[in-house]
Amino acid sequence: MSLLLPSRFARPRRWTPGQDVRAERVAATPPTGVSSAQDRHVVVVGGGIAGISAAVALAERGVRVTLLEAGPRLGGRVAAWPVEVPGGEPPTQGAPHDTMSRGFHAFFRQYYNLRALLRRVDPDLSGLRAIDDYPLLHGDGSRDSFASIPRQPPLNILGFVAKSPSFGLTDLARVDLDRALGLLDVDFPRTFVEYDGVSAQDLLDAVRFPPGMRHLALEVFARSFFADPREFSAGELVGMFHTYFLGSAEGLLFDVSADDFDSRWWAPLGAYLYRLGARMHVGMRVRGIDRVEGRLRVSTDGADLAAELQDVDAVVLAPDRAGLQKIVAASPDLGDEAWRAAVESQRIAPRFIVQRLWFDTPTRPGTPPFLGTAALGYLDNVSAVHLFEDGAAQWAVRNGGSVVELHAYAVPDDVDDATVTRDMRGHLDRLHPELVDAGVVHEEVIVARDCPLVGTDPWAARPGVVTPDPDVVLAGDGIRCELPVALMERAATTGFQAANHLLAGWGAAGHDLWSAPTHTRFPRATSALRAAVRTLPTRGRTGARTGEGASS
Repeated sequence: MSLLLPSRFARPRRWTPGQDVRAERVAATPPTGVSSAQDRHVVVVGGGIAGISAAVALAERGVRVTLLEAGPRLGGRVAAWPVEVPGGEPPTQGAPHDTMSRGFHAFFRQYYNLRALLRRVDPDLSGLRAIDDYPLLHGDGSRDSFASIPRQPPLNILGFVAKSPSFGLTDLARVDLDRALGLLDVDFPRTFVEYDGVSAQDLLDAVRFPPGMRHLALEVFARSFFADPREFSAGELVGMFHTYFLGSAEGLLFDVSADDFDSRWWAPLGAYLYRLGARMHVGMRVRGIDRVEGRLRVSTDGADLAAELQDVDAVVLAPDRAGLQKIVAASPDLGDEAWRAAVESQRIAPRFIVQRLWFDTPTRPGTPPFLGTAALGYLDNVSAVHLFEDGAAQWAVRNGGSVVELHAYAVPDDVDDATVTRDMRGHLDRLHPELVDAGVVHEEVIVARDCPLVGTDPWAARPGVVTPDPDVVLAGDGIRCELPVALMERAATTGFQAANHLLAGWGAAGHDLWSAPTHTRFPRATSALRAAVRTLPTRGRTGARTGEGASS
């Protein structure tokens, strides 16, 4: 007979920042001694997510912060800026609602640390809007969906495979199950190191994933890094697969910003920093860092800041990768030879193209806010911006139209921009025939190549948050991190980690962080399954799990 205890005697659920009860808390180093943080001055270079996270974490502990951003506004590569669009709201009615950015960004529910940053200015995250589904369309017409898949592992991946038209029983028979089960056997950061030198494509070839599943379920991850799967790290791919499928119960659906990033997030966070006493300077490019009588001095384009930046306790370097490399190259006093070489060797991902079109015609009913695509030429994503962003929605209502954005990631160097935009528009016409004869009221095209390439180079050799210089730390989405985080969440996480490292050295309290589980959720089940699989015929299962001997 079982005994049911009243709810008041039930063991309380451990607090977590999301739905996953196994999310891991990463406690900050406890302070020792008397804090000297309030006597310190830190310069944060870069006003993107990483720089803002570091600045907030430091300023909240009483550190005097000066933030320098080379661009004209906060946000870095997630900035938004006003554009003049016919039919837009007149400037006399307030700030312009017609904006442009570098494309949509998914705020996954696993982005615990980024969400903690945003809660500084929006405690209940009302500025994020849930997306009901993220359909994935293949060139052959097959479509996958994440809408009705359970969140809890392993039911999520089993549910996806059961419902996916891209994964049939014949395909399952071809998969190398032993290697596939290796995707379950993770322990970060060890897993990152195990896949050194192996690309995402090497891994997919070794596991023998079917083409449809490869495009729709896995290459989506690689291309979200603006990377070709042949050059993208297999360790990072496994990390993302673990975070979104096998290791986290938060699911793969996500939220989006309910309005443009600047008005919704970065301007309020800038005001929050100002209230904390931080000084911010946009349009201020850092030329270099040197030491004068043991103290750091930051050189910029602005001569009027020279006095403020000549006696600095520490520097957080959080620009984009090219910006970091330029600063380090111009700062011979920073780091040692090996570290400087590691910074210089880091690569930039191929260029990407974003084409946003303001149409005088609405999209058809049932249009998804986001559509991922595979095998449709250069087109990787279609975003119906008017279906989730308030400013675009208001423009569409006023003008009876729609705002649609097309993305092409990892564009080959030998293809010109015009070819890509024509190709994307051609596929849009096939996907949305109602727009074929629509008038284009306005068009914005962004071509950029400034994202870090997360390549197959040794994980441990990549520059991390801590540097050989105790007064200089790094942050950003291209900085090595021991946790299974990526993209915007890695930027926020390393920003907080950089601040925590400095605060610990000054005897001040840092900020606790959170991560999806860093190891397998099913260690016994995984071991048993792998042992059972090894008793099966071994044809096609030779070679190491890291892809040795794999064939396309």
